[in-house]
Amino acid sequence: MPSTSSATGADRVDRVSATAADPVGATATNPVLRVPPAPPAQAVAYFGASLAFHADVSDVAAALADGGDPGFVVLDSRSTESWDQGHVPGAIHLPTALIPEQAERLLDPSVPVVTYCWGPGCNGATRAAFALAQLGFQVKEMLGGFEYWVREGFAHETWEGRRERAADPLTAPVGAADCGC
Repeated sequence: MPSTSSATGADRVDRVSATAADPVGATATNPVLRVPPAPPAQAVAYFGASLAFHADVSDVAAALADGGDPGFVVLDSRSTESWDQGHVPGAIHLPTALIPEQAERLLDPSVPVVTYCWGPGCNGATRAAFALAQLGFQVKEMLGGFEYWVREGFAHETWEGRRERAADPLTAPVGAADCGC
């Protein structure tokens, strides 16, 4: 593929030489490395914390599919209209606004809760997790929410009954048990 850059071959060679000789100067022009990666110890702390706060859709589905007690409950924090439109089978429906008055009646404080809302463009699950944590519950947020539950091809329930769609090849491997990550 031809280059669309207006730099001459000599200019490119000079930049490559400068990059090899001055890796700090190279990172200043590289948008990925403009801010250098964190030291490994900080990365371990950050990513470990992220995993303590988040679960992904396929991991939640796998834990629920194993049968028996997964060790957590799934909580749908959306409105009744949204719940009726579709929800994770076995989830508890508790809209975020009702958590302060109903969570202690509906949930066992010794069982971790995994919250979800519509999808990645919605922070409703984050607000629900925050409200539950304020009440003393152990909580994780399901990344991707209901959108990715459906897009990854997992069965869901509506007011009309159980539904299932084929997995979206942009979100889940087609014909494989898992993504391997």
